Amino acid sequence: MKTMQNIARLAATAILCAAGALAGTAVAKDFKYAIGQPPGSYNEKMGQEYAKRVKQHTNGRHSVRVYPMTLLNMAETSAGVRDGIADIGFLLTPYFPAEYPHTNLISEASMMLRLMGDEVRGKEASAFVGAISEFIFFNCPECHQEFAKQNSVYTGHIGGSSYGLICTKPIKSEADLKGKRLRAGAANWSRWATAVGATPITMSANEMREALAQGVVDCAILSTPEIHNFGLMEAIKDITMAIPGGIFTTAGFNMNTKAWQGLSVDDRKAFLRASAEGGAYTPWIYQQKENELIEEAKKKGVRLHDADPALVKKTQAFIEQDMNTISKYFAEKHGVKRGDEMLATFRPILTKWVKLVQPVTSMEQLGDLYWKEIYSKVDVARHGQ
Repeated sequence: MKTMQNIARLAATAILCAAGALAGTAVAKDFKYAIGQPPGSYNEKMGQEYAKRVKQHTNGRHSVRVYPMTLLNMAETSAGVRDGIADIGFLLTPYFPAEYPHTNLISEASMMLRLMGDEVRGKEASAFVGAISEFIFFNCPECHQEFAKQNSVYTGHIGGSSYGLICTKPIKSEADLKGKRLRAGAANWSRWATAVGATPITMSANEMREALAQGVVDCAILSTPEIHNFGLMEAIKDITMAIPGGIFTTAGFNMNTKAWQGLSVDDRKAFLRASAEGGAYTPWIYQQKENELIEEAKKKGVRLHDADPALVKKTQAFIEQDMNTISKYFAEKHGVKRGDEMLATFRPILTKWVKLVQPVTSMEQLGDLYWKEIYSKVDVARHGQ
């Protein structure tokens, strides 16, 4: 009799374990998070903030270990998450134009910020990160299909402050740009470089310092906080921030599909909350640090330049034209079929976010705003399934 009872108990336990697995009630796990930026960079610190929030919101069931520039570099992150080398990856989608064309169309529309007036100045990152995250979660099924093809699940964007020219020589006018080699991290800045007579150079951000120091490139198109992140201070001599504008965005917490589906519904919600709150670190800190880095550079002898009004005007004209041609570019290069519709949907979302971030005065408020307006509305029972 006892033998039969023991067998019954074992069978019941097995059934409960199987049911738990099907429901996604995974055992505690230490998730590997690959960030292709070095230790001490702002995004490595963002990763630590995200990890803290994951532990908090899962009540300690799960933890995240951050691997800055050790597990995967930037060029390896997409395939590394796909193949399960990392559970979560800091994914720079513009590095992979063929894999993420719909996502990149919106990402590369960031120069649109220059057309939105003074209200957005100094809040570009907060507004655009909110807008692109909302758009991809709820208005871009093609984007989710792109991630799914790479065996990953989209869990939100992050992004930094406005882009300018970080150089080894003075750039003030269009004449100064003629023939100059500009490292461009995405196609929109490559198109701008060509339009002003410069030569765009494609390379990983991990290669920028050496390229600037050895004269392989004359400038990098970057935000000033990246001077700190990539140790560029000793390699640069001149900064011109009035051009070209736009920001760089990253799918900051891209998760391997198996890792995501192994989470319970409650834990998926907890990871998204960590994305909202921890991910607010990057746009917030970049906005706080951009002027600080300029002042530090000036103290070290780096010259700060204003751009010639004619060059600013030409840049503005390029942006207006590029907003009309970007969908055609992505249709021809990458087969994106509804680019015009996507941009038409995205623009009012961005306008809304420019207004939403105006009263925000802290990283915590920004994270709460992202959670309330975007991440809390994701149907985690269906997302990524």
